[in-house]
Amino acid sequence: MQIHQLTVTKKKSRKRIGRGGKRGTTAGRGSNGQKSRSGASVDPLFEGGRSTFLERLKKVRGFKSIHQKKCVIKLSAIEDAYTNGETVSLATLIEKKLAPKTALARGVKIVATGELKKKLTLDKDVTASEKARVSFQKITE
Repeated sequence: MQIHQLTVTKKKSRKRIGRGGKRGTTAGRGSNGQKSRSGASVDPLFEGGRSTFLERLKKVRGFKSIHQKKCVIKLSAIEDAYTNGETVSLATLIEKKLAPKTALARGVKIVATGELKKKLTLDKDVTASEKARVSFQKITE
């Protein structure tokens, strides 16, 4: 077979609708339903009357404060980090890496977990629980 012996096959004529469209009567919309009608626009979150996915999710209840919580430090950590006669202040706590740098804005609270055997003084800017404050005072007396 040579190139002059090849013939081009004619394309079949396709059946067209009288309106000129390539799709039939329903134009690809399906036969019935809200979306088949003209001018139909359905909210994408609408689920046909049942409660939506967002409504079925668990409700978040309660209150969340905008203020950050104080950094909690144990007495046992203070016992290990400090030597006898030092003062416990925000600056020294951050310096000894017992509290993060954010503690300047948040504040620090000392909790009575562990024992304090060294003679230390508490600074005014550091808050402490009642038991922790008592343990600081016991040793100073």
